Amino acid sequence: MKKRSKNSCGRRGEKIFSNVCIIPSLAGVLIFFLIPFGIVIYYSLISNPVTKDFVGMDNYKDLLQNSAFKQASKNTAMFSSIAVPLAVIIPMWLAVILERSIPGKSVFRTFFLSPLMVPTASVVLVWQVLFHNHGTINQVVEKFGGNPVDWLNSSYGIFVIILMFLWKNIGYNMILFMSALGGIPKDIIEVAELEGASKFYQFFHIKLRYLSPTILFVLILSLISSFKIFREVYLLTGNYPFDRLYMLQHFMNNTFEKLNYQKLSTAAVLFSLVMIVVIAILLISEHFFGKDVEN
Repeated sequence: MKKRSKNSCGRRGEKIFSNVCIIPSLAGVLIFFLIPFGIVIYYSLISNPVTKDFVGMDNYKDLLQNSAFKQASKNTAMFSSIAVPLAVIIPMWLAVILERSIPGKSVFRTFFLSPLMVPTASVVLVWQVLFHNHGTINQVVEKFGGNPVDWLNSSYGIFVIILMFLWKNIGYNMILFMSALGGIPKDIIEVAELEGASKFYQFFHIKLRYLSPTILFVLILSLISSFKIFREVYLLTGNYPFDRLYMLQHFMNNTFEKLNYQKLSTAAVLFSLVMIVVIAILLISEHFFGKDVEN
């Protein structure tokens, strides 16, 4: 009985100590995340910070009818729907290639990782030199008899931004996939090879199943990064770029400069809800397709 009481006291003490250690983190989350987000929700439901009249969903209805918000949402959705899948597929393909014994493997790794060490301002400077109206790309086009294109002020601008996004993120995602490929049990691959399974079959029926948690992580990471592309576009084109490059964060930044807290808060709440739904769908899909691997 004494031993049991000592063990129970020891466990109770550990629980109390662990709870005390968690308190600073919980306080930080409460002060810096939950309370500010609650204030944002409150601002999205009132007319203005002065009179504080409750207007319910009127701010949301007005926002959904706002042409600038619809344009920014459309552009952001288009950019993410193209850039995010490519930021998953290309690094995974490169990781599979670099998994093999090929000459110069370390050189290729360094080449793809080097963009991570370059500051955003330097990346933007390089892209300005390349894609300016009188930049390097247009000089090459003119040498081959083509007409110069104003890349950043035309419908081609979105593809320039996608290319920049991929160049910046492929290396890190590739390392994540290489690490995941290294964690796949070798005996399963050896058995598949002994059974005569092709490389195609091994990848889609074995490796891809074990890569599902990493695919989910890279998807979420790339999705978040795609919504932060504002920095690059802002440095390239300013507050009001070409219509196809006007992103949600442009809308929020310009709304903040006008001190329109209601519109800004409403957009932030809608944006958060969309992100929650998308991430929930990804988590459910990963659980459905990856549960056989976990078992």
